[in-house]
Amino acid sequence: MRQHPVGTGPFKFVEFKPNEVIRVTRNPDYWKPGRPYLDGIVYPIIKNPATRLLALASGAIDMIHPYSVTPALLKEVMSQVPRASCDLVPQNVSRDLLINRSQPPFDDSNLRRAMALSLDRKSFVDILEDGKGDIGAAMLPPPEGRWGMPLDMVAALPGYGLEVSKNRGEARQIMQGLGWGPDRRLSVKVSTRNTTPLVNAAVVLIDQLKEIYIDGELEPVDNAQWFAKIMRHDYAVALGLTLNAIDDPDQIFYETYACGAENNPDGYCNPEINQLIDRQSAEVDEQRRRTLVWEIERRLAEDGARPVIYHSRQATCRRSYVKGFNAMVNSVYNGWRFEDLWLDKK
Repeated sequence: MRQHPVGTGPFKFVEFKPNEVIRVTRNPDYWKPGRPYLDGIVYPIIKNPATRLLALASGAIDMIHPYSVTPALLKEVMSQVPRASCDLVPQNVSRDLLINRSQPPFDDSNLRRAMALSLDRKSFVDILEDGKGDIGAAMLPPPEGRWGMPLDMVAALPGYGLEVSKNRGEARQIMQGLGWGPDRRLSVKVSTRNTTPLVNAAVVLIDQLKEIYIDGELEPVDNAQWFAKIMRHDYAVALGLTLNAIDDPDQIFYETYACGAENNPDGYCNPEINQLIDRQSAEVDEQRRRTLVWEIERRLAEDGARPVIYHSRQATCRRSYVKGFNAMVNSVYNGWRFEDLWLDKK
């Protein structure tokens, strides 16, 4: 599959050179007449975001990997390539606090609650996303998200409000009740994928956990090892991502929070939540379903199920002659067919 992918899309596979390039060519037998417009696409693999920006500025590439330009880097793009076209949109990707609830002392729900209360979500957004991220619960926040809680409801969730000092005061009381404090601090490795945005987020997380007597040591994990490591629960605390395929409660709840779900790395399982997930899925009235979805979001936050830190927004940037790209707001997985993409270099 990795070396010889097949399919019925607008482009056919040509070659893949690891860490170097991917090439595809136009599929003459594509089912949609007249598409795609391009003869082919070359994907140079450029791991460093700053190097990608230089490649765009010099004209070495026409477009940066979709949904990958952070708000901070977006400023650089617009200063160096002022005629670039950029769309800053929600990714339907959340940064999450992963706590291995099967590993002592993190099997204690009170300790997990204290860690969730320590989070200053607004600081994460301001420091890492130039203020452009969104604070929300499990679902993609409105206005782009159709199912996410209103902001006033989100603010009422445990640890989500702006009273950070009050939340951390409660967290410190919990920690002291568990035997931790200024003279007996809890040491832990904080794992994350070894990419610049996630490492930076993990550094902020470690700094915030210090406020409740937890000293974190950063453990960057290579991308190739990350998913297997997390899914076998080979971690204590981690800064993770939830990447959602579409803005729909069934996809997010069944895949991420249901007992035994495929993408449930912290092992959360609550039979009552499972029943609520089934109820919302069977509900045909949209508003009644939305009310059930909000109840599930509230219960997940109260249970400390994979606490959502924030939802990110990132941009797709291309040179002005790249036409026909439509940025999606429901998922980073969508909008990649490029069948309508064309170059106007007249």
